[in-house]
Amino acid sequence: MFLYGQSTNGAAQTSMLGALIPFIIIFAIFYLLIIMPARKKQKQHQALLSSLKGGERVITAGGIFGTVTRVMDDRVEIQVDTNTKLQVSKSSVSGIIDAGGSEKSR
Repeated sequence: MFLYGQSTNGAAQTSMLGALIPFIIIFAIFYLLIIMPARKKQKQHQALLSSLKGGERVITAGGIFGTVTRVMDDRVEIQVDTNTKLQVSKSSVSGIIDAGGSEKSR
């Protein structure tokens, strides 16, 4: 006998699964389109930072061009002019510039 407000166990379970499927699909699409490429880009940036060495031309996130003179644990010293050296955090280095003036992608 079916009473008002009660349902059978099988129908409730099917309904709940049916309601969760769109959320699972949306999360999967979100993961594939946003999270995976961001992780890949982050790994590439970490590899770029760990491979920094003296003498390389770099550009910072603030748009400053310079040549790396010294690499420390958490920061990099770059020479921007003959008598001007700046220390910036490693994470602010956004790319390495090749001899032609264009940014290398690693």
